[in-house]
Amino acid sequence: MSDVSEILLDGNSLTRDHVAAIARGARVQLDTTQLARVQRAADFLADKVSCGEPIYGVTTGFGSNADKLLGAHRMRDELPGGNPQPRSETLLEELQHNLVITHAVCVGEPFDAGVVRAMLGIRINTLMRGHSGIRVSTLEALAALLNRDVIPVIPQKGSVGASGDLAPLSHLAIVLLGGGEAFFGGERMAGARALERAGLAPIKLSFKEGLALNNGTTQMLATAALALERLGDLLDTADLAASMTLDAFAGRSGALREEVHALRPHPGQVGTARHVRDLLDGSTLVDIAYHLVPRFRGWSADAWSDAQDQQQSFDIAWDWVPPSQRHGREAFYRRFLPFKGGKKHQPQDAYCLRCMPQVHGAVRDAYEQACRVIDIELNAVTDNPLIFPDAPDARVIEEQVISAGHFHGMPLALAMSYVKAAIPVLASISERRLNKLVDPATNDGLPAFLIGNEDATDSGFMIVQYTAAALVNDLATRAHPASVYSVPTSANAEDHVSMGANEARHVLDMTEDLAHVLALELYTAAQALDYRQDMLNAARRLAQRGDWRALAAKIANAPDTTHPARKQFETEVQALAKSLAEAADFHAGAAVRAAHAKVRERIAFMARDRAMDGDVRVACDIVREGILPTRRHDDR
Repeated sequence: MSDVSEILLDGNSLTRDHVAAIARGARVQLDTTQLARVQRAADFLADKVSCGEPIYGVTTGFGSNADKLLGAHRMRDELPGGNPQPRSETLLEELQHNLVITHAVCVGEPFDAGVVRAMLGIRINTLMRGHSGIRVSTLEALAALLNRDVIPVIPQKGSVGASGDLAPLSHLAIVLLGGGEAFFGGERMAGARALERAGLAPIKLSFKEGLALNNGTTQMLATAALALERLGDLLDTADLAASMTLDAFAGRSGALREEVHALRPHPGQVGTARHVRDLLDGSTLVDIAYHLVPRFRGWSADAWSDAQDQQQSFDIAWDWVPPSQRHGREAFYRRFLPFKGGKKHQPQDAYCLRCMPQVHGAVRDAYEQACRVIDIELNAVTDNPLIFPDAPDARVIEEQVISAGHFHGMPLALAMSYVKAAIPVLASISERRLNKLVDPATNDGLPAFLIGNEDATDSGFMIVQYTAAALVNDLATRAHPASVYSVPTSANAEDHVSMGANEARHVLDMTEDLAHVLALELYTAAQALDYRQDMLNAARRLAQRGDWRALAAKIANAPDTTHPARKQFETEVQALAKSLAEAADFHAGAAVRAAHAKVRERIAFMARDRAMDGDVRVACDIVREGILPTRRHDDR
């Protein structure tokens, strides 16, 4: 999405892209038509209060205090000694004020400004629906807080996800009252000071306004929406990393074919296979004939005679398969030349490559389900009670001010539980591909740990896999769903809660570690791809010089000149030379090449061990910045 400087909030059309734009700094404007509906509900509520109607959260207490009706005056004024803290506002105003100041009890590090801005935008939008009883002036004050970039300090922990996100939203609302703390101009300060510096004045709450401000699913929704924005990018990054790895393996494309996935048409699976096919388009590595692929052999001084090839830091090799070992495999060797290099003679890749559409696709489906839930929630009314001033044929107040349960976060919590379980799956398959790249037993002829190691002093990419493994384990241990473990609150008046705030916060945090795992795979795959392309193209150049004997010198298990099979060996080596010489340049798919070039702009190929901490930081930055072309025709 392109950057947007201002978002019109009308209660009905807020999108995840809008939330992301608000988080990044977009201002908001309030739709005037909807403001009329907002004021209609506030006026209706004021009228009913003046008539003495009992209304939950307006003329009664909250939660387990709902059975307590507010009186006409303060009983505590009659306590012995009188009221030591006389109040100027009415009991109804005091009720709303106290609701906010006593509920702001979260702990932990504060949310970043982007999350708080998203919360403000979402809260304003839901109040714009005109079913919450808030006054236009209060809603405009909330919008001014956002537009002047006054960022309430909201510690991250304290919501149980029903009744909504009471505690964190109270930290948000308390700044409107001149309390709490806020960031302004990058500085943390008292809320009253932040308002003053922003040219704003504190407000006094009217009927139900405290409840309208702090009763809703706003924290969990903001963190969920921002987590999904990040995850959507990472899903494409995961496909790109897997595509680069598949190219580095010179893997097989059959498992990606359209007709294959038509037989099991899960949307995410079909989409992933299509995406990876697109990323690999133009590759001359995928589906390469087995016999063309040499395996890595350690460099030696006499490995190459040509000046260009002498710049290589490796040698290459094949094994010849003698006729005596071809029995029962004649059909195979009629199709492929009898040379074993880097590729094993098998028609399928390991699961981490072959089952990429099924695994990545399942994660995509979890993401899409969560997006569906979040998109509904962004324009939902989630406080309580709900006000219907224009309800037809209403006979009693309870038919126009209805206590319901829209504050319950379970729809969001379960959607985030699904995503929470999916994130370690995506990280795990990425780590398995990374591990396969560095393990000489599984990397199809690439050097061990992707380094030459001529003097046995180099570790190469060995420990990169350790870090990925640690991250995967950490993600897996955090994947337990919070939503299955309700802890009742409010003296059991709120006897089942969603824990959706924890769920969404966890998911937002987990996307960062997922990004790191994918960055490590890309970093490693870029090294592997360099080796694969360079080894194949070195073999191709050798063959193009026309001296098949130079190629034969790279082949082990060759019969000596007196052996009966020598002539057959020479004929087959000449056929290998011809195949290599006629081959086009060996390279990855167009999108993979573009991504590889982006990596190489900032991280050089590692021919010898060097400090890798800087490389890893840059790889993580590349993924975080979203600069990789994850679509073939992506022009970012």
